Amino acid sequence: MVSMKVKVFVLLLLVGLLSACASPATSAPVSQPTEAAAPAITSTQTTEAATSAPAATETSAPAAENSPTSEPATGATVSFANDVLPILESRCVNCHGGDRTEEDLSLKTYGDLLAGSQNGAVVVPNDADHSKLAELIINQKMPKRGPKLTPPQIQLIVDWINQGALEN
Repeated sequence: MVSMKVKVFVLLLLVGLLSACASPATSAPVSQPTEAAAPAITSTQTTEAATSAPAATETSAPAAENSPTSEPATGATVSFANDVLPILESRCVNCHGGDRTEEDLSLKTYGDLLAGSQNGAVVVPNDADHSKLAELIINQKMPKRGPKLTPPQIQLIVDWINQGALEN
């Protein structure tokens, strides 16, 4: 015969195992082996992906509650030369650069962008909420012709403004 102590031990062991299986939300998570983490994506790679992504249609607009003017989406510093300028060159300089500059706004260089338009500044460093450029691209009012900027492209420009609109 099995002693009473062994029976109690087995009973407690079973109760403990069953309670651990019955309530996984309250138990500590079990560490599972994971695969190696994917390499970090640089802001340049994000821009390349964003510029090759299909353009949003004129009827689609970002949701107000997902406002891209909030804090930067990533901790990476956005580069004007590597991230923002290529977007401006591909989508904006047809109307805001070269021989043609609508509203006297040229977006060909950093200096031109910060000089603003006949209506004043279009970028307020560290404040995308009050930057006309961010407002117009978020609301998809610009560019007027051609494909609209994609959400990742908009986010890069907003992040760059919120990071101080540096010439980097």
